[in-house]
Formats: sequence, C-alpha cells, structure tokens
Amino acid sequence: MVTIAVTAEHSEEPRFAASPETVKKLVALGATVRIEAGAGGRSRFSDAQFAAQGAQIVPTAAEALAGADILLKVRRPDAAEIAALKSGAMVVGMVDPYGDRAALEAMATTNATVFSMELMPRITRAQSMDVLSSQANLAGYKAVVDAAALFEQAMPMMMTAAGTVPAAKCFIMGAGVAGLQAIATARRLGAQVSANDVRPAAKEQVASLGAKFIAVEDDEFKQAQTATGYAKPMSDAYKAKQDELTAAHIKNQDIVITTALIPGRPAPRLVTRAMVESMKPGAVIVDLAAERGGNCELTKPGEIVDHNGVRVYGLLNVAGMIPVNASSLYAKNLYAFLELLIDKKEKQIKINWDDEIIKGTLLAKDGALVHAIYAPAKAA
Repeated sequence: MVTIAVTAEHSEEPRFAASPETVKKLVALGATVRIEAGAGGRSRFSDAQFAAQGAQIVPTAAEALAGADILLKVRRPDAAEIAALKSGAMVVGMVDPYGDRAALEAMATTNATVFSMELMPRITRAQSMDVLSSQANLAGYKAVVDAAALFEQAMPMMMTAAGTVPAAKCFIMGAGVAGLQAIATARRLGAQVSANDVRPAAKEQVASLGAKFIAVEDDEFKQAQTATGYAKPMSDAYKAKQDELTAAHIKNQDIVITTALIPGRPAPRLVTRAMVESMKPGAVIVDLAAERGGNCELTKPGEIVDHNGVRVYGLLNVAGMIPVNASSLYAKNLYAFLELLIDKKEKQIKINWDDEIIKGTLLAKDGALVHAIYAPAKAA
C-alpha cells in the first residue's frame, strides 16, 4: 500500500496539489491519501469533499507526513516538512530547480527522492503531466482580463449613434502557451491583436488565432528554436533589429502583455524605458515574467508602476489568482505522473528509472542532486 501526503502550501500560495477528483483516482490505484485539515480551502476544496472520495483528513501536516511514501506539493516543501518525511520518501511538485541552490542541496541531503515537475520533457507522452503548460494557459487568460480592467476603456469596437469607439490595440510578446491564450482571450474581448516570438513555428499559430505576427524574419530567426520547443537566446545583432521593430510597433499599442521566459535564465528584457515612454497615457503593460526579473525595464514584481500615465503591472503567481481551476489542472498533472510511479496490479511503488519522463524530472536521489542541470560546466 502506498501512502500519499498532501499538506498546506505557504500563505502566499492558494493552489493545492490534490483535488477531490484526483483523490478518488489515487484511492482507486490502491493508495492511502492523507490530507492536512483545511489545506485545500483556498482552492474551494473542503475536507468533506476529500473525505467523500476516500481521503483521510488529519489535523496536522506532521500527521499527514508520518510514514508517507510520497509528498505532493505545489511549491517546494519547507525544511520542517522534509525533516518529517521518512528516508527515501518521494517529493513531487514545482520545486524551482534553478533557484536557491543551497536549499535544494539541503533537501537532497535528507535522502528524499525529489521530482521537479517544471523539468517535464516536452514530448507527446508527457503532455498530460506538463504543469508549466496547464498553469501558463490560465496565466495568459488572466493577464488579459486584468489588463482590460486596468485599461479603463472599451476593448471591442463599438458603433453607436453618438459615434464609434475604436477597438483597443493589444500586443502579445511571446507566443508560447501563455501568449497564445492571451491572444485568444484578447480576440474574444474584441481587441485588435498582434504578437511576436523568436520561434518560427509561432508564426502560423499566431495567424491561426487571427492575430498579426510581428518579427524580424532573418536567417537567425529561422533557427531560433531548441529541440525541446523553447526559444533559443538570440544574438545581440538580432536583438537590436527586433528592438527597433518592437519600438516602432509598441508606441501605438493600448495593451501589451509580455510572456517571454527562458528556463534557468533571467527573463529577457523586451520593453525598455524608452519604449514605455513612447506609449500613450492610459496604456497598460502586464508583465508575466515579473517573477524572473521581468520583460519590461520598469517592472517591479507584485506592483503596479505608473510611468507618465502608462501602467506597468508586475503580476506574481498569476495562475494562483484562479486557484480553483489552477489546482484542478495541476492535480491532474500530478496524477498522470503518479501513474508512472505506482504499479496498478501490485498497488506498490514501482519505478522504471530509465523512463525518459522519470529521468527528465528526477532532481535528487540518494542524498545528492542528480539532474543534468547541476552537472559541472565543461572546460572550454
């Protein structure tokens, strides 16, 4: 029998790592699921809902963790939670593999087996486990909704007896999962939408959603995508050309949503102070990369900066602002992953350590950080 613990997140994280739906499925796999009392409340999941699906509700995190084989989390567990786990217990969650190396090493030395869901391989078989995509999809939607609220003008064109209200111009920077959802949401609200990205594959996706694609399409642009589907860092020469094009375009925009992130690196700087100063008073910039330093030079994480009448919103944990949906999707991602760890017939943990998904997400094992991102840099 496998025992799974799910404990409360820290005060700034409203999402939860299980839902009544996934608890029911985990119990059907033969697992015992212990949930800290009240832990799912901020995602509107009650203890009664969890209990009705077979979960054991316990008063404290310590009781949930005692003897547990697997701990499910949204964010990296704290030191007290790790210490309460038995040696070799598994931790599955978004543990921020590129941040606070010392804390990660301390977690590894406890002998916990840690899987980082952010490192999920971009392969077809892993799509149902891709937490970055499920959360980014919601973030792209929420960014546009918040931008519309800040804009204080109508988004769609309106023709009235008193005259015509023009459609708002909305520019989406970065056409990954968040960007594409932002495009779709802005279009639904009636905006005139344009978008850019350094990946050639994005051009067709942007056009399919009815938006205009804005990019410098030279030879470097044609090779600007990694095998895993992420954007490559671009040369200074390309950045200069793209900045020039962006500057000419952005000055006429009412709303700008920036979404560009590169794993393991600070967010690329896409919008300069000068670009912001060229925009009309009343324009809005929503920066979805604020947690990684921001795509806009004027972004302050968690704040709204008013610069010459242009407001720059540095949103944090955007998916967490829609916790019911975010938790439901995230919990499904985790369940799909746990199906790889638990043998359905034997109802025991049985892991194929050679599986591409297991190897791709395994962060720590046997007291050490084992993922390739921690390998020493090779000498030139």
